[in-house]
Amino acid sequence: MLQKKAVPPEKFSSDEFRLDPNLVWYLRPFFQFLYYHYFRVKTVGISNIPCSESGIIVANHAGVLPYDGVMLNLAVSNNHKQHRPVRFLVHDFAFQLPLLGSLVERLGGVRASPENALRLLNKNRLILVFPEGVKGIGKLYDGRYNLKKFGRGGFIRTAIMAKAPIIPTAIIGSEEIHPALWNSKYLGEKIGVPYIPITPTFPWLGPLGLIPLPTKWKMIFGKPIRLNKYNLKDTKNDDLMLTLAENIKQKIQKMINKELSKRSSIWR
Repeated sequence: MLQKKAVPPEKFSSDEFRLDPNLVWYLRPFFQFLYYHYFRVKTVGISNIPCSESGIIVANHAGVLPYDGVMLNLAVSNNHKQHRPVRFLVHDFAFQLPLLGSLVERLGGVRASPENALRLLNKNRLILVFPEGVKGIGKLYDGRYNLKKFGRGGFIRTAIMAKAPIIPTAIIGSEEIHPALWNSKYLGEKIGVPYIPITPTFPWLGPLGLIPLPTKWKMIFGKPIRLNKYNLKDTKNDDLMLTLAENIKQKIQKMINKELSKRSSIWR
């Protein structure tokens, strides 16, 4: 059995961001296999995800390919009582690769920008933001789970403008699927990406080296954080935005550290 409950295609209706509901439905069994049997994802705090209003899920980031975005989407659509889909915001570099960019869009990814985020939130959608950006997916194995700077606080501005709650989220397991020993910016420039990770299996095993390790994943959704006391004027205060973003980062870091302290193995 690949999933607990099938989500009907209408949950993935097409939109202006080029989501392809037919492709999502066609590939769903494969991703459900990864979710239930390969990464064996466990969720905690799923009730902290809003039932109908908009929300910004903010999480740590890892991996060159957006496995974490797809798995978190499944975590919510599989386990939330409303089976809500999540749209994940994707860095521009993914769209510099025609095949990857198109695939990510058709599976629900949206080019990361304040305008796109607001368009989704104003329609009461859930969005997933990885504020670490490229630095997050570029962490070496020795630096895994040590959060990088949360950008310039853009997601804080978006939350205030949309009056949307922020759901701090810790993803455990994703940062070991491709244990990067070092990153080659030289090779990355050749194909238009920030870098190429060098791992124990890639490029030594060729395409087989791109297969992620079957680590055990856990996603912890924290209680929503509301920024209702702030207004549009506050969004112009750069120092305040950075401070609020740092507070969210520290909260997620504590969630990660707490979970790691209880983990005995990356495999179970």
